[in-house]
Amino acid sequence: MTTAAAPPEETLSEQGAPGAAPPPWWLRALRWTAEANVAVVSFCAIVFGLFVGAILIVVTTPATLTAWGQIGSAPGHSLSVIFSTLGNAFGALFTGSIFSPSAVGHAISTGQGWAAAFTPISETMVSATPLILAGTGVAIGFSTGVFNIGGQGQLIAGAIAATYVGFGVHLPLVPHLVLVVLAGAAGGAVAGFIPGILKARTGAHEVIVTIMLNYIFLNLLNYLLVTPPLQQPGQSNAISRTVPASARLPHLFGGGLRVNVGFLVALGVAAAAAWFMKRGTLGFEFKVIGANPSAGRTAGMDASKATILVLTISGALVGLAGMSTLSGTDFFLSSGYGGNNGFNAITVALLGRNRPLGVVLGSLLFAALSTGGRYLQANTNIPLDLTQVIQAVIVFLVATPALVREIFRLREAGAGKILLFTKGWGA
Repeated sequence: MTTAAAPPEETLSEQGAPGAAPPPWWLRALRWTAEANVAVVSFCAIVFGLFVGAILIVVTTPATLTAWGQIGSAPGHSLSVIFSTLGNAFGALFTGSIFSPSAVGHAISTGQGWAAAFTPISETMVSATPLILAGTGVAIGFSTGVFNIGGQGQLIAGAIAATYVGFGVHLPLVPHLVLVVLAGAAGGAVAGFIPGILKARTGAHEVIVTIMLNYIFLNLLNYLLVTPPLQQPGQSNAISRTVPASARLPHLFGGGLRVNVGFLVALGVAAAAAWFMKRGTLGFEFKVIGANPSAGRTAGMDASKATILVLTISGALVGLAGMSTLSGTDFFLSSGYGGNNGFNAITVALLGRNRPLGVVLGSLLFAALSTGGRYLQANTNIPLDLTQVIQAVIVFLVATPALVREIFRLREAGAGKILLFTKGWGA
């Protein structure tokens, strides 16, 4: 007579004996923090990125290098200098991106200076707005297995269309602003439709097409900036007309803070995208086709149509990013418009694992590091490049969850669930 093998001791400790009461919530929470799930991996990546930043500060700052050389003869003084330098650096990052405790205290005690106290968090939200919009658009494409690398071109296309409607149409505030928003989305949608139709009809790879379109729209912008009617009259520089007040997004907290309605639009778009991908019929088709194109075709889904639609929708959201910067803070176009927001959108989409909530949090993190990094450089002489290294380390670790699991000795999440967020080009 054979007897069934007893379950492993680890299994019993995790699940409890049959019929036993489940473990208390605090024990489940403790176990959750030791797993390589999305939240824990992301948190560990941020901690490790800041740790790498601290090492770079120590080995590149003259004061800390001198203190390190004296650690044998004066260890107390050396450690004090090192930790003081690190505290000032990370304090500057926080102060420049969130708020200054001293400024807030002064505003509370005197009732004045509120704008100055909240300028850092306002600037972080301003920087995060285009990243949220563009990152959400790119994430929808990645979730469908389509690699939209043309965010920079789509952002420029949206900004060009919004600018023409901004200065070329004369309407009251609300209808004019609505038209500007729609024009930004339409410009980006056209830029996304082009690679979509080419991939669906000719098989052209969307990565190559979208990359090349970045250069096309960038050079188109440079041409239009020195050509009427977009060029500012009386100007020889490459600069566009300024959009009127009726085409500008209103500030949320008065003129003292630059954060505007665009931030709320970005959050609304992210929420709508989350509902669309989770509850919408078309969003479900996108996810199925992205996960398994063969299964989608077997179920009667049109992969070519989905490719066109997803790149068009993705481009429309990225186009809104160009519009938000134009109507929210800049009010005119110039050469090199948009900076690297189109490319950074790819980064925050991967950092957020193609989930709108993750994109929002990733955008706020990147915006905080960028905004705080400028304050850090101005007040401590530590180069802005430091924050870019921190960003790169965080993204690298988020993209390699197995490495994070080994570094921090985490357990596998969800009984061996693999944390993948996109597939390779040939998948």
